[in-house]
Amino acid sequence: MAGAAAPKRQDTRKFFENLSGAGKSIAVLTSGGDAQGMNGAVRAVVRMGIYVGAKVYFIHEGYQGMVDGGDNIKEATWESVSSMLQVGGTVIGSARCKEFRNHEGRLKAAHNLVQRGITNLCVIGGDGSLTGANLFREEWSGLLDELLQQGLIDEEASRRNSELHIVGMVGSIDNDFCGTDMTIGTDSALHRIIEVVDAIMTTAQSHQRTFVLEVMGRHCGYLALVSALACGADWVFIPEMPPEDGWEDSMCQKLSENRADKKRLNIIIVAEGAIDSHNKAITPDYIKELVVRCLGFDTRVTILGHVQRGGTPSAFDRILASRMGVEAVLALLEASTNTPACVVSLVGNQAVRLPLMECVQMTQEVQKAMDEKKFEEAVRLRGRSFENNLSTYRLLSHRKADSELPNSSFNVAVLNVGAPAAGMNAAVRSAVRVGITEGHKMFAVSDGFEGFYKGQIKEIKWGDVGGWTGQGGSLLGTKRTLPGKHLDKIAEQIRIHNINALLVIGGFEGYLGLLELSSARDKYSELCVPMVMVPATVSNNIPGSDLSIGSDTALNAITDAFESLLQLYEARADYEEFCIPVCMLPATISNNVPGTDLSIGADTSLNAIVETCDRIKQSASGTKRRVFIIETMGGYCGYLATVGGLAAGADTVYIYEEPFDIRDLQANVEHLTQKMKTSIQRGLVLRNENCNENFTTDFVYQLYTEEGRGVFDCRKNILGHMQQGGAPSPFDRNFSTKISAKAMQWITRTLKDSFKGGRVFANSEDTACLLGMRRRALVFQPVSQLRDETDFVHRIPKEQWWLKLRPLMKILAKYKTSYDVSDSGQLEHVTRVRPKESNTSATI
Repeated sequence: MAGAAAPKRQDTRKFFENLSGAGKSIAVLTSGGDAQGMNGAVRAVVRMGIYVGAKVYFIHEGYQGMVDGGDNIKEATWESVSSMLQVGGTVIGSARCKEFRNHEGRLKAAHNLVQRGITNLCVIGGDGSLTGANLFREEWSGLLDELLQQGLIDEEASRRNSELHIVGMVGSIDNDFCGTDMTIGTDSALHRIIEVVDAIMTTAQSHQRTFVLEVMGRHCGYLALVSALACGADWVFIPEMPPEDGWEDSMCQKLSENRADKKRLNIIIVAEGAIDSHNKAITPDYIKELVVRCLGFDTRVTILGHVQRGGTPSAFDRILASRMGVEAVLALLEASTNTPACVVSLVGNQAVRLPLMECVQMTQEVQKAMDEKKFEEAVRLRGRSFENNLSTYRLLSHRKADSELPNSSFNVAVLNVGAPAAGMNAAVRSAVRVGITEGHKMFAVSDGFEGFYKGQIKEIKWGDVGGWTGQGGSLLGTKRTLPGKHLDKIAEQIRIHNINALLVIGGFEGYLGLLELSSARDKYSELCVPMVMVPATVSNNIPGSDLSIGSDTALNAITDAFESLLQLYEARADYEEFCIPVCMLPATISNNVPGTDLSIGADTSLNAIVETCDRIKQSASGTKRRVFIIETMGGYCGYLATVGGLAAGADTVYIYEEPFDIRDLQANVEHLTQKMKTSIQRGLVLRNENCNENFTTDFVYQLYTEEGRGVFDCRKNILGHMQQGGAPSPFDRNFSTKISAKAMQWITRTLKDSFKGGRVFANSEDTACLLGMRRRALVFQPVSQLRDETDFVHRIPKEQWWLKLRPLMKILAKYKTSYDVSDSGQLEHVTRVRPKESNTSATI
C-alpha cells in the first residue's frame, strides 16, 4: 500500500507491533439478537488476530456452540471472512442458550475451549451475553479445577490455560447499553426506519393521513427518539419518558393545529415498550383509535418489526465494527491477570475501553430507575447522547404560542455557502425553530453570500421549514461566492434588515467567508454581531487544504480572500460595521473543514459510495479475477476515499495526504496478483480525485490492466456527483439537527452578552466561531485561531484524525504497516456525574 514515512516523534507514540499474538488463541462469537455490522466486527477480529500471529477461532451459534463444541468451534482463516462486510445479521450464527446459564453448561464450554488452547474470548452481543461472559471468566479457575479433578484435562493444560481474558463489543440495534454512544447495528436499524418513514410520507401527504409507526425498543426508546428527530415527527412515545396525564388531549390538540397550518400529514412514532405514567402500555392501536375518535383523521398503523434488523449494514456500522474489532484484539493482547473484562465503546468519535460490569450495572440501573418511576434519572443514566437527543426533540417539537415566546428583539439570518450537502436543510429547520423559540426573528438568505449582497433576504417562519429534515440538497440555495468583493453591499443589507447575528452552514467557502467577515469587523460595524459556522462538506477538507475546487477562478478567489483578510484586519481601527456574532456549522461531503472531525453531509456521501461499491463487487460475483478502480470526490481531502474504502473492504486507497510513486503502484498490483491465487478473486481500489496530478484514474486503470494481464482484468468507475445527492442519512439528519440547535443557543447567549448601549457590538475573536466535533465533544472555536491549522492552498486541515484509520484499513487488506495505538490501552471508568457544559464546549 502506498505511503510516505510518518514524521518521527520521540517517546510520544506506541505501536501495536510490540504486542505479539504468537502462541495465543482468540475465539469470537456473536450472541443474543443479531445486529447489522456484527459480521464486520467478526471480520476485524479474525484478520487483526491472524495479523499479529494468533490463532483465531469461530464459535458458531453463540454460547450454544461453545457448550456443544465439535464442529461449532472452527479455526478461521483470512479468506473465511471475505465478503462478510456487506452482509447483515451474523454469518457465524447466534442462539439463546439455557445450558450456559447453569454451571454444568459452563463446565462443558470451558472444556471445549481448553482442548483448543483458547484463553481469549471476544463476545459480540447485548448486556445479557456480556454478563454471561464475565461470570464465565470469574468462574474460570474453579472450572479448570473441576475439569482437572474429573480427569478431563491434565495439570499442564490447567497451567497453560490458567487465565481467561474477555473483551466485549455491544451488538444491539436498540442502543440500550450504557457506556457507549452507539452500539453496532443501531445506525443500520435507523436507516431501515427512515427508509420506511420517507416512503410513508409521500403517500400520507397524498391523502392527508396520520401514520402511527411502532419501532423496536422494548426497554429503550433510542430508535423511536432519534427517528422522530430525523423525520420531524409530531409526537414520540418512549419508555424512559412517559407522557404526563392528559397527554391524549395535548397530542390531539397539536395534531389539529398542525393540520390547520396546512400540514398534510402527521407522524407519530411509538417504541414497542412505550408506557404512560402509570406503567400502562401505550399501543399503536390505542393511539389510532384515539385520533380517529377525537379528530376524525384518516389514520393508519405500521409496525416495522424485524425489518429493522435486516438489510445491509450502513457505512457507519461497518466503520464502527471494524474499529471496535481491531480495538478488541489490542485489548486482549494487552490484558493481564489484574485486567477486568472490558467492553470496547464509542464516546463521541473516540474508541474507549470500559470495565464491562460497570457498564452492565449502569444499564441495569436504568431499568431500576424506570421501575421506580424515576424517569429523569433513567434519562441521565442512558448517557449524554440519549439525553441530548431528548432535549433537542423537546426544543423542536413544541411550538409555543406567540404570547408565550420571549421577545428578544434580535434578528438572526441563516444562509448556506459552498456546495450542497445532505443535512443542510435539517440544520436550517433546527436553527429556525430554535431561534423562534428563543424569541428571535429569523431571516433566510437565498443563494449564499451572492444572495446576501443582492438582498435576497426574507423572514422565515416555523411552518416554512416543515418537512425539511428529509430533503437533500439546499432548499435555501447555495453558491460558492465569497463575500470579500461585496462587503459594502452586505453591510448595507445588514443595516436594512437590522441583522444582529449570522449562522453560516457550509463548507470551506463558508469558513473562508467567515474569516473575511470577522476580519472586516473593524471596517463595518454591521458585522459586529455573533457569528457561528456549521461545517457541511463531504470532503472533510476544510483545514490544511491545497485548494482544488475545479473552477478556473477558484485559486484567485482564495488568494483574494486571504489578501483581503489581511487588509481588512489592518483597517479595523477605521471601521467597525461588521461586529456581529457569527457561527459556522461545517456542511460538506468532503469533510475538509478545519476544527471538526465530522461535517454535515459526509455520512450520506459515504453511504452512497459504499452502496455503489457493494453493487460493483456483486456484479463480479459470476466473474473471476476482476479488479475495480473507483474514483471518489473530496478535492485534495482523502476522507471519503479512505473511510469509504474501510467500509467497503478496499484493497488499496490512493489519497493526496499519503504520497505514492510508481514503485508503490507496482507493489499494489503484485499484492492483488497474490490475492488472486487465493479463493478471493476480486479486488477494489479507491482513488481520491486529486491524489496525484499525473497518476490519474485512467493511468491507474491502464497500469493495473497492463500489469495484471493474464491474472485479472480491470474495470473503472467515476462516482461523480451522485455522492452529493439523495436524501440525508439518519446520522446526518440527527447530527445537523443537534449541532444547529447548539449553535442557536450559543448565538442567543452571545447576543445577550454583546448587547450594550442599545445595540449589539461583538468584535472579540470568540464571537466569530466554528462549531465542530472534536473527539468527544462539540467545541466552539474562533475562526481566527483555526487559520494556523489550515492548508489554504489545498483546502484541508493540516492534521486530520481519520489518517489514523489508514493503517487499520491496510491491516484488514493484509498489508504490513505500523499502527499507532497511543490513544488505546487506557481502561476508563463509566462517568456517572458529568461536568456542566461551558460556553465553548458541549457534549454531543
